[in-house]
Amino acid sequence: MAVAVISGTHGACAERLVVPAESVVRTPVGLTDVPTATLPMNGLTARMALDLLELPDRVIVDAAPKDGRLVKDLGADVVLPRGTEYPELIRREVPDGVDGLVDTAGIAELASSAVRDNGRIAWSVHRVAVSADRGIVTRTTFVPRYAREHAKLDRLRRLAEEGRLTPRVAQTLPAEQAAEAHRLPAAGGLRGRVVLTFRQAG
Repeated sequence: MAVAVISGTHGACAERLVVPAESVVRTPVGLTDVPTATLPMNGLTARMALDLLELPDRVIVDAAPKDGRLVKDLGADVVLPRGTEYPELIRREVPDGVDGLVDTAGIAELASSAVRDNGRIAWSVHRVAVSADRGIVTRTTFVPRYAREHAKLDRLRRLAEEGRLTPRVAQTLPAEQAAEAHRLPAAGGLRGRVVLTFRQAG
């Protein structure tokens, strides 16, 4: 059974890692290893985006029709249909533009017109290019910066235990199919994370 010692990153396809104590919290009560494995990357990405943007408590999201009820149940205040008209639909809801945009799908250049002047965009997939004359500030959600943010990671654990944060697993694959685990999200349509599992020794 291999042990991976990785400097400067936590990795994503390793069976075991050696990490600082600040990067470790206990598994949430009531959750098994598979759903728990989805918490750090997704949860800390969201936490960092919110910290960077310092947004008010109103949430507007876009979603495919079949996901509208889901995202509403997850806490969205306004759910808009996905598509190229998204910025215009946001402006109907918030004429002056929203305070900030969290982009995890590489759509910020399209959606930036929905952000007010001097607003903020946090991106995690593609670098954002917006017109400088609008004063929009862009920030990168790079999770390794939160690698030792123990309190934030432990907060995710508590939210999961309280049922306020629900990990979503789309599919579980053996580690030997790591390439397929990367292909599936790229193909789109998943409603959760793909988790790799490793054979037990012995």
